[in-house]
Formats: sequence, structure tokens, C-alpha cells
Amino acid sequence: MDSLKEFAYMDEAIPIGHEQTISQPSLVLNMTQSLNLQPHSKVLELGTGSGFQTALLAAFSDSVYTIERIEPLYERAKERLKEAGFSNIHFKLDDGSTGWDEHAPYDRIMVTAAASEIPRELLDQLAPSGKMIIPVGTPLYQELLLIEKDEFGKIHQDALDNVRFVPLKGKYE
Repeated sequence: MDSLKEFAYMDEAIPIGHEQTISQPSLVLNMTQSLNLQPHSKVLELGTGSGFQTALLAAFSDSVYTIERIEPLYERAKERLKEAGFSNIHFKLDDGSTGWDEHAPYDRIMVTAAASEIPRELLDQLAPSGKMIIPVGTPLYQELLLIEKDEFGKIHQDALDNVRFVPLKGKYE
């Protein structure tokens, strides 16, 4: 990836291989801040990618469960994050479109690929008083949504921005 070093200080999405991208740093920051991570937060991330977002989530929460469907990206991110000293990240190679049920519920969920609709399974895995960030829409038009589940299980959503993410593969393509 030496050919991409010139983009290191630019605020734009860059390719990470396998037809995937890492979002521009300002969007990654906005998404992370919108989750309002707490030191006790248990986080589910769909789409490990390069591991950049994963590192931010892990730095500000208790534990991160991250799923990546592309094996070379999964292996590189896992190696990179372990070398960086993160011990609170749990990795899974899978499509991730229906979450990681055996470790639910999650206080926060970060989805880094666009779903055609909000996955019911992710809503079910979100803890009461939990928050989820997810891009939802068509390949050409998506809204970045902040989903909140109140203490009674009622779902509230707010559109934060118009975005364009790679599609979430699996059940919610």
C-alpha cells in the first residue's frame, strides 16, 4: 500500500483492496463520536476492513467484537491490531450481516457497509439504552442512521448524513 501514502493526510476515502475502502477520517470520527462510547461499552463492529475504525472503538470501550468477510483483510487487520497491543478485540471471519448472536447483547453496534434495510437481528442484539450506527439505502443513495433503543426496547432513529458505503453482503444486500 506504499502507493497510497500520498493520501495519508487527505480527508477522503481510499481503497484497501478487494473492492473495499476505508472512509475518510472525518466520517470515521463522526461515526465513532455518535456512538458515545463508554469505558464499559461492549461493541459489535460489522466490517473490520483495515482495522482503523476497530482500533478507535477498542481504545474507547471495554471490548470489541469485529466481523470481516474477506479473509485477507481479516488476517491483516487481526495481525496489525494485535501488533498494536490491543487485547480487547475479538475477531470473526464471516459475512456478519446478521451480527454475532452468541456474544449479544451489545451496548454499541457499528456497521461499516450499507444495508438495504435495518437488520432485525442487529436490533435484537442491541442492548436496552444501546446505540447503532448504520448506513441504509440503495447502492447510489444511503443515509447514515443513528439507531437508539431506549430502556423499554423502543427504537428511535435519526438520519445523520448522506453517505456512500460499499454494500453489506449477505442477507441485507
